[in-house]
Amino acid sequence: MLLFTPGPTPVKEEVRLEMAKPTIHHRTPEFEAIFKSARENLKELMKMDEVIFLASSGTGAMEASILNLCHKKALVVNAGKFGERFGKIVKAFNLELVELKYEWDSPANIEDIKRALREHSDIDAVALQICESSGGLRHPIEEIAKVVKEHNKNIVVIADGITAVGVEEIDIENIDALITGSQKALMLPPGLAMIGLSSLAVEKIGEGRGFYFNLKSELKKQQQNTTAYTPATTLIIGLNKVFEEIEKFGGFERLYSTTKARHKAMLKALEALHLKIYPKAPALAMATIIDSDSEKIRKILKSEFSVNVAGGQEHLKGKIFRVNNMGLIEDYEMLWVIDSIEKALDKLGRANYKGVGVKVFNEVFRESNDI
Repeated sequence: MLLFTPGPTPVKEEVRLEMAKPTIHHRTPEFEAIFKSARENLKELMKMDEVIFLASSGTGAMEASILNLCHKKALVVNAGKFGERFGKIVKAFNLELVELKYEWDSPANIEDIKRALREHSDIDAVALQICESSGGLRHPIEEIAKVVKEHNKNIVVIADGITAVGVEEIDIENIDALITGSQKALMLPPGLAMIGLSSLAVEKIGEGRGFYFNLKSELKKQQQNTTAYTPATTLIIGLNKVFEEIEKFGGFERLYSTTKARHKAMLKALEALHLKIYPKAPALAMATIIDSDSEKIRKILKSEFSVNVAGGQEHLKGKIFRVNNMGLIEDYEMLWVIDSIEKALDKLGRANYKGVGVKVFNEVFRESNDI
């Protein structure tokens, strides 16, 4: 089965084999060396002043960021399940919430951000997704973060990059907390969350809040190449192997350019099959198609062509399907997915199969990727 959901993504065989080696104890010089390497690699990827690993899902990192960095009132952008989740976390800690809601296909409006900041002078944190994966939407994080800092440089900008880190180079100049997770572009099993922190964020953490998600106590330990509590040892070992595989591929610069070219080629191929792209500002992490036959297409892909793609949630359930574009994807696998979608449309009587999708994908990808 080809796993082409936008998380979890498949784990490469080389990484699985690395993680299959005998488990080692985490309170040892051997693991400290492994952890140090992982921290250095993550700093290089995120370009942030500090980084923290948490043994949790990405939601844990979202919670930790709100808990430690928002002390009074948060401005949250809600254009999908994960923007909504930020709001729920804010409420769970009895903090004040200002929420900007958008349709799941629509990016945040800069003027709305400016207005909210003017009307609520006590906002001390702004939280949003870079890629809102429930609809495959890309928010203009760079513009939003810049506007926030121009309004008040002490407001902390929390960016959920769970489906953006490792997908594209992110401008972190005005970002204070950058969140990601293991099961997306880094192509590991779920269970490892990571946060990049600016110097302002480190300062604002102060003594930290909470217990397990206390970023002050965790950072202090991790700066010593250990952790406050039991780390996800196997996943951290796997992460170092992922970085090694990316380096073999040509580094992150090549990965970003390949991801961008593949995304463009995939969208063009799907449009050539007369499918409609859902978001107005598509994120590079995936292709999201809105179609009345979405569930039928997904079922045919899974049962007849061994391709597993994701569907929609809530009001988009049965209306969209989402195809992953993150990580070290093999070209032939993407071609199989595109071809299978065209064959599924043929089986539904919507088009005669002619291999159009593969042809368009190859043409656009080769042109865009300078192959």
